[in-house]
Amino acid sequence: MITGSNNEKALEVRTHDIPVADAMGEFMKQGWAQSPLEGISAHSSVPFTKIRRDKISKLFTGYRLVFPSGPLKVRSNDSDYPYRAHSAFLWFTGITAPDAVPDSAFVMEPNGDSHESFLFIHPRSPRNSDEFYKNARYGEFWVGRRMTLEETETKYQLKVKQIEDIENFLKDGKPTLIIRGEDSKLDSFVTASEKEEELKNISSVMRMIKDEYEIKEMQKAVDSSVRGFADMVRVFPVATSTKRGERVIEAAFYGRARLEGNDNGYPSIVASGAHACVLHWIKNDGDVLPTDLILIDAGVEVESHYTADITRTFPVSGKFSPAQRKIYEIVYRAQQAGIAAVKPGAQFKDMHAACMVEIAKGAHELGVLPMSPEESLKPENGLHRRWQFHGSGHHLGIDVHDCSHARKEQYADAVLEPGMILTVEPGFYIQPDDTLFPPEYRGIGVRIEDDVLVTETGCKILSNALPRHPDEVEAYMAQILTSK
Repeated sequence: MITGSNNEKALEVRTHDIPVADAMGEFMKQGWAQSPLEGISAHSSVPFTKIRRDKISKLFTGYRLVFPSGPLKVRSNDSDYPYRAHSAFLWFTGITAPDAVPDSAFVMEPNGDSHESFLFIHPRSPRNSDEFYKNARYGEFWVGRRMTLEETETKYQLKVKQIEDIENFLKDGKPTLIIRGEDSKLDSFVTASEKEEELKNISSVMRMIKDEYEIKEMQKAVDSSVRGFADMVRVFPVATSTKRGERVIEAAFYGRARLEGNDNGYPSIVASGAHACVLHWIKNDGDVLPTDLILIDAGVEVESHYTADITRTFPVSGKFSPAQRKIYEIVYRAQQAGIAAVKPGAQFKDMHAACMVEIAKGAHELGVLPMSPEESLKPENGLHRRWQFHGSGHHLGIDVHDCSHARKEQYADAVLEPGMILTVEPGFYIQPDDTLFPPEYRGIGVRIEDDVLVTETGCKILSNALPRHPDEVEAYMAQILTSK
């Protein structure tokens, strides 16, 4: 693989680079046709990003606000991870994955009682310089064509400048706040302020209520993910006959994510058998046995960067064993209760509380809870949490765990409002060495997760196209596995 890098050394001559003769350099400047992008129009996010900027402008009158996109991140030596810009930068600009350029910055410049918006980028390489073929970080021969300043202005309706101009722009002494820690070079241009935490917090909390554009993008991500789950079920027979079959299944979903979106929204969890009891199992290197349950947690991130987050637990054979069905039904009831608790005026934490009632009742029915469900649900006890230690959901959007810089009173204790998108994801996990259970239950892990939109009257399950009830799951699998 021929690679570049994300640090300044990438712009220098590397030990394995071939020297460029002067004659070659002169020759490379000749014979290039004009190649403007045709048919560029304003992106569909533009009306919504303007409203977002207007809202934050009113909260920070007189302050310059700086949102870095962030640099590339090194994977190994001069090989980088695929680029993903910072979420606040993306949310206020609407820039999609194909157009995001490393080391960019979005600046809201104070102008009276409002702000003027500027986007600083590294535009496409001109053919009268050697950047387009020599620079492994930005050169078009290396990383492909980027938009010009004018093309970017047309598409995103922002004033666009060269990133090289930003140092002088920021060093004029105006009160400035930055999302710190994303770009060390930009950080060095801005004096640190305690108010930066307020900017980070508000930029996160503002994303809780999704606008019309976001809801459409979220549904698109969910619909792609549903197709990805069908792709995975389709390869179960191959996975059972292949060493490390979890990776066969993981690869099937990744193909859908890249075909219809930008990438996976997060590392997929493909956990067969007792691996399902490891909450963040992402090694995905286990064998898949026909007698196993397999827990799959995966979501497509579309090019607007919005991601789905769905979990299903399937019987690999297509049929639940009695023990598997018993645990699955407990989780199904818990999720039904959690979804019913999602409605305007309820608190976010009410959803988790509703799920946990059913988890406690299920553990009691199975004879492993040494007290009544009511006693276990008291804060000083919580014994049922042995089988579901994690929370039962989170906000979802441009980040899989969206709005993560919100404070407790803005998140867990906050009241749900129409436009919020949440996951509801209870689980029940019996470790393989849990001797409170008979052998046939040990190593069973079940989680069911759906993405729900808070509406005016309750909630809408965006991922409802993917069956949840155990009978429906078996019928769904039979239909996929027998169809040609």
